Amino acid sequence: MTHDPDDLFAPAVIADPYEYFGRLRETDPLHWNERSQLWIITRYEDLVWLVRHHELFSSAVIGSDQRPPYPPIDPEDRGLFDEVRHFRSDQLVEQDRPAHTTMRGAVHEYFTPTAMESWRPFVRQAVAELLDGVAPKGGMDVLQSLAAPLPVRIITHMMGVPNEDRELLRQLADKLLYINRGEPYRMKPLMEGIREMMAYVEPKVGRRAEHPENDFISVLAAAEKEGIFTRHQVLVNSALLLFAGHETTMNLICNGTLALLRHPDQWAKLCADPEGLTRLATEECLRFDPPVKSTQRIAAADVERHGKLIRKGDRIRWFMAAANRDPRAFAEPDRFDLSRSPNPHVSFGSGVHYCLGATLARVEGQEVFRALAERFPTMRLTTDRLEYQPSIQFRSLKSLPVSW
Repeated sequence: MTHDPDDLFAPAVIADPYEYFGRLRETDPLHWNERSQLWIITRYEDLVWLVRHHELFSSAVIGSDQRPPYPPIDPEDRGLFDEVRHFRSDQLVEQDRPAHTTMRGAVHEYFTPTAMESWRPFVRQAVAELLDGVAPKGGMDVLQSLAAPLPVRIITHMMGVPNEDRELLRQLADKLLYINRGEPYRMKPLMEGIREMMAYVEPKVGRRAEHPENDFISVLAAAEKEGIFTRHQVLVNSALLLFAGHETTMNLICNGTLALLRHPDQWAKLCADPEGLTRLATEECLRFDPPVKSTQRIAAADVERHGKLIRKGDRIRWFMAAANRDPRAFAEPDRFDLSRSPNPHVSFGSGVHYCLGATLARVEGQEVFRALAERFPTMRLTTDRLEYQPSIQFRSLKSLPVSW
C-alpha cells in the first residue's frame, strides 16, 4: 500500500515536517488537502498576508465549522466532540473582532513585555532549582526533568494556585493536550481534562471575584464583573492559560536544546558566551524548529490567491514550520545559525492574534538555554531515536535524553 501524500499524520511527516511542507511550499504553496478537506499555506509572504487580513479569515473555527473532526474520532465519541466544541468556542483565541479586541484588551496589561520581563528573576530561580536537582546525576530527560515542570511552576504562580497542586495541573495539561492530536480515541482523555480543569478552577474564580489578588484569575474575574467575559469564558480562559503556556514552552525548550546539540559548532558558540548570545539563540531556536507547527482559520469570504479560489467556509491551515524556512524570507533557511539577525520568524504568529505569551516564552527559553550552556557545556544527546507526538498543531518530542 502506498503512502497517501495528503496524510498529515503519516509517521514520516510527524518525524520531519520540514521536507514534506517544504516540498509543498516550493511546488504548491496553496495546496488543497483532499483527505482533510482543507487548504495548506506554506510560504512566508502568504502567511503574513493571511494573518493581516483577519477580516477575510475567521479565527472562530470551532463555532463556525460544523463538519466532523479530522482525523476521524471513534463514532461513539461524537457527543464528546460537541462538548469540546462548546468549551473551545469560548477561548480568547477563537474570537474575531470586535469581541477579540475587547477580551484581549481586558487581559493585555497582564501580558505586556514589561510585565512579563519582571518575571525573569522568578524564572531564573525556578530553572536553577530544577537543574540543581539533576546536576549530580550526570544526565536527564530534558522533557521530564526541565521542560515539563518549568512552565507548570510559572503558570501556577501566575494563576495564584498552591505549589502542592503543581503535579495535578501537570496531569491535567497532559490530558488537555489531546486537543490537536490524531488518535481516534482522543476525545475521552481530552474531555476528562476539560471537566477536571473546569472543576478545579471554578471555586478559585468564585473566590477571586469576591477577593481579587495579583494573579491572572483575578484579572479574568474582574473582566467578568465589567461584563466582558461570562463566567464560562473565565473558566475556559483560565484553562487555556494552563495548556497554551505549558505545551508551547515545553516544546521550545526541547526543540531548542535538540537543535543546539545537533549543531555542536553553534552549541560551542553559545557556551563561550551564554549571556551575550542567549537572546539570539532563542530566536533561532524558535525559527528553526518552532513549538507550534500550524494554526487554523476558516475563510469568511471567497478569496482568490495563486490563481485558486478559497471559498467562504473552507478550512485553512498555515504552517509556520514551512514559512520559517522559506528561502524568499531567510538566507540559507535550513542552516541553524545563532548569529542570524534580523530574524523575523512567525513562530508567534503575526497581526491581531500575535501570541499574548510571546515575551514570557522568550524569557523562559532564554533562561533555560543560558543556564544549560553555563552549567553543562559538555552536554550531549544519548540517543538518535527521537519520537514526536502525532499532532498537527504542535511539534512535541516524547522525550529528550542527554548526559554531561
